[in-house]
Amino acid sequence: MGRVFGGQVLAQALQAAQASVTDGKTAHSLHAYFLRGGREGAPIKYRIARDFDGRSFANRRVVATQEGDDGMPCPILNLTASFQTPETGLEHEDAPMPDVVGPDDLRPDMEVRRETVEKLGDRLNDAQRALMLRPRAIEMRTHDKLHWMNSDPKPPRAHSWFRTVAPLPDDPALHRAVITYASDYTLLGTSALPHGLSWMRGELVGASLDHAIWFHRPIDEHTRADEWLLYATDSPWSGSGRGFNRGRIYNRRGDLVASVAQEGMMRKRKKRD
Repeated sequence: MGRVFGGQVLAQALQAAQASVTDGKTAHSLHAYFLRGGREGAPIKYRIARDFDGRSFANRRVVATQEGDDGMPCPILNLTASFQTPETGLEHEDAPMPDVVGPDDLRPDMEVRRETVEKLGDRLNDAQRALMLRPRAIEMRTHDKLHWMNSDPKPPRAHSWFRTVAPLPDDPALHRAVITYASDYTLLGTSALPHGLSWMRGELVGASLDHAIWFHRPIDEHTRADEWLLYATDSPWSGSGRGFNRGRIYNRRGDLVASVAQEGMMRKRKKRD
């Protein structure tokens, strides 16, 4: 039994919080801590606390739990989300969209994954091979080489386009949840780039520790999760067994849609004697 993708638990926890806010307020930020790795196939329960409902803002806490080995509920994630009544205000942006090749001129990451698996051959075990080739709900097209694509040290920056593989309903809450789901892709791996190491090649041990997102724009025809969005990530620091990563999500017009931050455990795997 494998481990649940962290983005899935984030997205479902956000959806649980969003379902409890029914007065027109929309999520503008979330902050979460991963406590334990979730198990694939086992039910996950989401408990919601309605901490605050004001005129302009509201706050929700969500605890995601799975049944532990002793049969008792075991927390795997804590999430706090803030909601705001839509309003106009002072506007500025000081984070220009990177000048990168558009998604139409890039190959799908899945094609590159298949080639990588063939190239590495027996150096990948069955679990690594299955992880690389498993179908994904998010299509990604990468402008750079991610950690699993390259073993040469490079600056800690990456740029990938993403969208869902199929159209989504016109539900803004769902699009925010899917963007949250996708924001867990490529992020922690950015801090591995300067070291030329990869989880996929079995060279690192890692896990997400926390995750934060700020949604800057309402969901419209330009910010949908089933239209191409650019995910620009960078890692300003790693050390002490941890890597810190930041992300900026843009639409094709160059508008900043969301900002992301995450710290994760990152340790070099010890060789067995």
